Amino acid sequence: MGANNVITFLACIILIFIFGKLFILPIKHILKLIINSILGAILIYIINLIGSTWGFYIGINILTSIFVGILGIPGAILLILLRIILP
Repeated sequence: MGANNVITFLACIILIFIFGKLFILPIKHILKLIINSILGAILIYIINLIGSTWGFYIGINILTSIFVGILGIPGAILLILLRIILP
């Protein structure tokens, strides 16, 4: 192997690591948002099951799911408080 081949090989490995870092971080954030959104929708569904006896519900849609997905359980509590304050 010549020196040019070794340098090219090392440069390619370094570029692969750089591109890997660039693409893995956003994927982690997107997966976390999706998982939190699904868990938030399940939490809202449970709240709707419990609150159905008193006529209390929170609509499950993209906006509320993403809201709870970003904020987590405090987001669900905030939605409950908003539903109580703003009928």
